[in-house]
Amino acid sequence: MKIINSLALTLVIVGAINWLLVGLFEFNLVDAIFGSLSALTRIIYTLVGIAGIWCIALYSKICHE
Repeated sequence: MKIINSLALTLVIVGAINWLLVGLFEFNLVDAIFGSLSALTRIIYTLVGIAGIWCIALYSKICHE
């Protein structure tokens, strides 16, 4: 479970950095690397979204510490 949590958190951080670049510089790093809305880009966006949903569960772990 620790590996999944670490992977999810890493994907959320990657997504956050991408949105930071979009917001500040209008530069989408994922699109630049994998192509605009290619199949791979859509998979990455989907994985980042699933990771974000998974990280909601981490709130309960934080609250119990």
